[in-house]
Amino acid sequence: MEERFISLLYPSEASHDFHANRENLPNISEDVCDELGLGEIFDLKNSSLTDFFTSSEEVIRYRQAAIADVIENDEIRATLSKAQPILDDIQELRRLDSESASSGDSYLYSITEIELYVSCIEALHEGFLPIRDKLQSEAFKNLSDFIFELCSSDYYRELNEKLQSLAERVHEVKSITVGVNLDNQLRPDSAGVISINSEPFKSGKMLDKILRLSFKNDAFTCIAELSPFGKGQSDNKKEALIGAFNGAIEEVFRSSVKGWRAIVGEYVLDNTDFLLKMLPEIEFVLRSAELMRRLRSHPGCTVCMPEIMPSEAKAFSAVGIYNPRVALAIEETIVTNDFSFDENAGIYVLTGPNRGGKSVITVAVGASQALMQLGLPVPATEAKISPVDAIFTHFPEGADDTIDKGRLGEECARLKEIFDAVSPDSMILLDESLSSTGAYEATYIASEILTGFAVLRCRGIFSTHLHDLAASVAEINDRSAVDGGVKIDTLVAGMEEGERSFKIHRMKPDGRSYARDIADKYGLSFENLMNRVKENKSR
Repeated sequence: MEERFISLLYPSEASHDFHANRENLPNISEDVCDELGLGEIFDLKNSSLTDFFTSSEEVIRYRQAAIADVIENDEIRATLSKAQPILDDIQELRRLDSESASSGDSYLYSITEIELYVSCIEALHEGFLPIRDKLQSEAFKNLSDFIFELCSSDYYRELNEKLQSLAERVHEVKSITVGVNLDNQLRPDSAGVISINSEPFKSGKMLDKILRLSFKNDAFTCIAELSPFGKGQSDNKKEALIGAFNGAIEEVFRSSVKGWRAIVGEYVLDNTDFLLKMLPEIEFVLRSAELMRRLRSHPGCTVCMPEIMPSEAKAFSAVGIYNPRVALAIEETIVTNDFSFDENAGIYVLTGPNRGGKSVITVAVGASQALMQLGLPVPATEAKISPVDAIFTHFPEGADDTIDKGRLGEECARLKEIFDAVSPDSMILLDESLSSTGAYEATYIASEILTGFAVLRCRGIFSTHLHDLAASVAEINDRSAVDGGVKIDTLVAGMEEGERSFKIHRMKPDGRSYARDIADKYGLSFENLMNRVKENKSR
């Protein structure tokens, strides 16, 4: 068959080769994936999420169509789920083959690999046949067309016939008859294989013969049993015996198996390589489809294919966005929010009460951006998103908010690293940065950092407990405007009657309102306290 490029994730060989160079991938590290909760909810075994990020609109659209096919046709998921463990076995078989010291083992591995290859092709063929007309994506159309052409080829039919014939011979082997010549002192002098048998030998113990009610001479009944693998036998002796038997089997099958491998080896290896190269893609597609299924089945959760906007638009607009890791970790309906960057807000300062949803929405935005750049649906009702060249996160490493000059130095060093790496097409997500120092120092340093990021014109969120920082946004905007900086706006995590609503509002913060709500909730406002005093006096 004519060689062709087939991929579930890349529309062309050129795009695949371009992304094979990690320098061409967006800078979204494994640490960032972990902080956004993506490593946990994907849990890939054969690859890393960082292998699949892209900034190419063409690649993203190609993947979106493929994932939409899987979501709409559960038969695709079932078919790929059958193929994946077979490919895992082929991969493991190759590992064992490379470690095997016996060429006899290698011949048998070759036959087993061909059997697995054929079973994988059959699983794909049977799975795609009923739904061939339903496929919409270029990725699965190409894959199914290739499988159908392969299965209808004369060479493949001949391969199947030869495989069945040889496999029957190999798998019928249950025992070998060995002849041993003895010297004058009855010591083994030479030995050889007399026959290969389709029946196993039976024990030669008298009790077994009695139980079988047969005392006749039987060619497959031992008259004296050998126990080469008895207790106390050394591993070296066992390996020597196994090697001797493998060598004998190899001699018997050498001509047929070796000839077989020479005829079909290159053909099978090429096509098996094609499937093995797709193994990480198959796993990625399956995990992605499963993630979307889990999200869509959760109360209040929807997913949507985002509209891909040009990079220069720097767009991020989502309706009903939520944090997918949080959604999967709770049983109740998730709270959703609307979020967007625009000409009046390239960067947000997000304030609000502790555990009020600041970190949740910050992660939700980053996770949605990352999922879009994997070519996947995002956790929202609708969305328009431009690719970024990097996502940088600076999240707290612990719950210690006390003054710690050592930790402050580490935080500042990390923020400097991020600043040096950021471009106008990057996204920054800072969550409770500078919490290791006092409010005055933290507010001063944060205002300097935000002014710098604004001048760099990147997109981002600075989630913070520093209400004075949010109050100084107008001054920061005045400073950065001189150098053409993007505007900074404020977001507030809401409180309703002293309870956290987890709703995010675009408004100016009033730090005192949070304290007032909390004080009212627990009866600690001055008015409540005075009422308590009056009640106590009246008793």
